[in-house]
Amino acid sequence: MWHKYHRQLAFAIAIPIAILGGLMGLGGAEFRLPVLAGYLDYSARQAVPLNLAISLVTIVFSLFIRSKTLAFNSLIPNQPILLSLIVGAGISAWLGATWARKLSNEQLEKIILVFLVSIGLALIVEAFLPEALPAIVPDVLFLQIIFGIICGLAIGLVSSVLGVAGGELIIPTLIFGFGLDIKTAGTGSLIVSLPTVIVGIVRYIQKQAYSDRVIFKNTVIPMSLGSMIGAILGGMLVGIISARLLKLILGLILIISAFKVFNSLSFSEHRRD
Repeated sequence: MWHKYHRQLAFAIAIPIAILGGLMGLGGAEFRLPVLAGYLDYSARQAVPLNLAISLVTIVFSLFIRSKTLAFNSLIPNQPILLSLIVGAGISAWLGATWARKLSNEQLEKIILVFLVSIGLALIVEAFLPEALPAIVPDVLFLQIIFGIICGLAIGLVSSVLGVAGGELIIPTLIFGFGLDIKTAGTGSLIVSLPTVIVGIVRYIQKQAYSDRVIFKNTVIPMSLGSMIGAILGGMLVGIISARLLKLILGLILIISAFKVFNSLSFSEHRRD
């Protein structure tokens, strides 16, 4: 339901989400989606492209802020891996956005529920994993490219269907799949996420998902500004709270909120479409 404080609410909610995401090294878009649907009264079909647009702003902002500290040199030997991820993610992001617009709101809610619960479980599992493990993929270029494309297909699908940057999938893939260190993986995640999100947005634009400029002004802009502020605060607070503990707690919260918001089909009947 629209009310006169919608813009302020969107701005205020985005800040703590971005702070928590920044503490974990993620954008927090997976937590923003239930907020868009549960508190800002959007249908799933509206919330996903809006979330993707906000994710693009946060990615560009993160690249700008971290441009002086990002480990770009360490990415040079891993260019084939990153390119294979981008190719796979770009293909599925395009197809995923097309597919998502063909689904009914109820069907999309079910799929979002499965994806969010899966991400929540992944965060919980990752909280118990060691920081470094031997790479799953052998150091053979052909195998790395094939594995990268396959993983990219999954990442792009999740990105376009949930409206997220995909860092919660890209970073573990680079660390555990290819043996990259956490700093390089964080940088690589932004590099892979940027074109993936752009592809999804372009497809949603073609599907007229951003035709309502009022919604864009009342939600995307204030949430993007809140996300920028939260990202800065989250970066300043890194190390104060254990990232492992945060992933465990927020994984549980994500699962609970996903069920609360997207498990009831009747919920969508009372939302704006």
